[in-house]
Amino acid sequence: MSGYDVFDDPYCYKGTSVLKNRARLRDAKTLNDFELEMSTLRSQEPLPDGQFTPAHYRRVYHHLFQDVYSWAGKYRTVRTSKGGNPFAYPEHIPSYMDQVFGKLALPAMKPGSSEADFLDAAADFLAELNAIHPFREGNGRSQLSFMHLVGQRAGHPLELKRVTPETFMPAMIASFDRDLGPLKSELQKLL
Repeated sequence: MSGYDVFDDPYCYKGTSVLKNRARLRDAKTLNDFELEMSTLRSQEPLPDGQFTPAHYRRVYHHLFQDVYSWAGKYRTVRTSKGGNPFAYPEHIPSYMDQVFGKLALPAMKPGSSEADFLDAAADFLAELNAIHPFREGNGRSQLSFMHLVGQRAGHPLELKRVTPETFMPAMIASFDRDLGPLKSELQKLL
């Protein structure tokens, strides 16, 4: 939450960097703990079915964060960046999402694909989805939960319990500059 660069953020309580939330928590650490607990509990429930479209992705996000944010499942409306890296401008999110989600129709993302082809395509998809960062918060958890569904469909299920944040986060950061090798290695560990 605090790692984002946003100015005059309508998602936050006035004069703070704490996101407005359903529990009305005003402390960033308490909100972070609450968000993690609630999204983890929701992730243990069946994720929404769908056609692997942007609308399906928004439903997965809503499922995970419905207890925390009233805007869960809606694209962000503010410009934001992290570590100086700008994410997609809000006015471009819908068209970028349509483009990226078109990649899910590729043979590498469908049943019958080889593990190597799936890993290449999955790393590319995940890197582009992360660069869009369509939601104000919780993008990483949504991305991984959705990739779990994509992997299941393709016959290459990902075991998310194996995610190691200390190595996965740097791989996601490297993917922002199109260095997909580390991300591919991280995804391989989840197969």
